[in-house]
Amino acid sequence: MTLFPTQPNMPPQPLPRPAMPPVGQPMIQTPALSADDTKRARALADSIRARFAQTLVGQDNLRESLIVTLVAGGHILIESVPGLAKTTAAQTLATCVSGSFKRVQCTPDLMPSDLTGTQVFDFASQKFTTQIGPIHANFVLLDEINRSNAKTQSAMLEAMAEGATTIGGQRIQLPKPFMVIATENPIEEEGTFNLPEAQMDRFMMKAIMTYPSAEEETRMLAMLTRRGSDMIGPDTITGERISVTDVDFLRRAARRVHVSDAIMRYAVDIAATSRGAGSRPIKGLSSLVRLGASPRATIALTRIGQANALLSGRDYVVPEDIKAFAHEVLRHRIVLTFEALADGVVSDQIVDKIVETVPVP
Repeated sequence: MTLFPTQPNMPPQPLPRPAMPPVGQPMIQTPALSADDTKRARALADSIRARFAQTLVGQDNLRESLIVTLVAGGHILIESVPGLAKTTAAQTLATCVSGSFKRVQCTPDLMPSDLTGTQVFDFASQKFTTQIGPIHANFVLLDEINRSNAKTQSAMLEAMAEGATTIGGQRIQLPKPFMVIATENPIEEEGTFNLPEAQMDRFMMKAIMTYPSAEEETRMLAMLTRRGSDMIGPDTITGERISVTDVDFLRRAARRVHVSDAIMRYAVDIAATSRGAGSRPIKGLSSLVRLGASPRATIALTRIGQANALLSGRDYVVPEDIKAFAHEVLRHRIVLTFEALADGVVSDQIVDKIVETVPVP
């Protein structure tokens, strides 16, 4: 089936330039990265990859998505059928950093207080004391997030969006760095609750895992037999761990990576094209896409591009940094029409067409 009808080559329409500060107001410039900063960033990334090599066979795309999301300061949603090491990947990332890690197994009867915490009356002091929940950790794994009910998902949304929780009217800041790694199973529908678009948009990226090849599966079995344990823990993984301070350095360094005006317009053009606009609008897109990517997708593309450039040893973003993770950034932000779903169209096909259509600067 032809998703998009052929259309004549139209000259690209100019996009508006990034907004400039008012006259008389100085533009704030971030200090440029030094060669030592980029060298240190690459060394830290290589240290994380070395620990992944001890727990995960293949799944290079997922590993890079996790690392880039960590550096960009966002949250990630991982989707796959059971048994493809979603939980192992999340635990490995958490053990790479000397921070706190909590795992929450989401179920339909999970309440917001089970996640954020609650107030307990202390009879000795005759006062209420606050007991914080597992969401108050540097890395939080929300396993099978779509099994939690809407009320609990709203509590997750507050934590992801604001970096804080509210317990008994008291606002408590979450530790920094704070990262949510959520997983979901796409094939089971009984006892699940679809994530609302507002919460899906809070995830910087959505990674989809596929089955390993026969060779990779054989290597996985060889690794497990050599290790002698199927459990992942700090004691089973050797090598240097990075600190919370290192993560803070990576995030601050990524924000200092230079983004040119052309790259900004490129990111804006990609997001605008998904909404039926852009420099080269795609004919017939409105019959397939009900809701395009929000401006938060433009921010995510830019932040991910900065993080990928930093981990690649550059202090500037190139178009390939944006294109490398366009599918992960856009696939969960594009809502398809009922007609497209009935025809078996998936959002990745839409992203393919957008990346192909938008002119590269």
